Amino acid sequence: MNYNLQMFAETVSGKKLVYLFRILKNAATAKGTMLAFTTENSRTKSKDADSKATKDGTVRTPGQSEVEISATSLLSKGDTFVSQLEDALDNDDIVEVWEVNLEEKGTGTNKFKSRYFQGYLTEVELSSDADENVEVSLKFGINGAGVVGDATVTTEQQKMAAYVFKDTTQGA
Repeated sequence: MNYNLQMFAETVSGKKLVYLFRILKNAATAKGTMLAFTTENSRTKSKDADSKATKDGTVRTPGQSEVEISATSLLSKGDTFVSQLEDALDNDDIVEVWEVNLEEKGTGTNKFKSRYFQGYLTEVELSSDADENVEVSLKFGINGAGVVGDATVTTEQQKMAAYVFKDTTQGA
């Protein structure tokens, strides 16, 4: 008898799949940065296919895959990174994006399974409901399909992704 063991697998918490961003031209001086107060991230991969009618039936020819990444966060006071990203959109600067699964350790200290992408910020939306916080939505059009590897996520960056237990003693 065969069992589908996938049914019994643990799931990954949304808080543990994090995205870091960096404007490529700043790679020598800046590290990947998480958006503060992120509420949602998504990655969509799609592929169109052309169809051609033949005497034997339809033949489909797949096109190239396209990847889009989106991020939504609450705007924090004094945030300069969102402004830098908006400038990158205006200047057609390439942005690096890391999708990191903090539930899956990689090889080495502070290394986690990751996907790395490069692309362009294609949309910035600020929404400001009178009764809510200002929300920032970003969309990135990715070049290619991305590459799988291990990314370094510092302890500080990991703390941004989730609360870390602190003891009650002084200095903890």
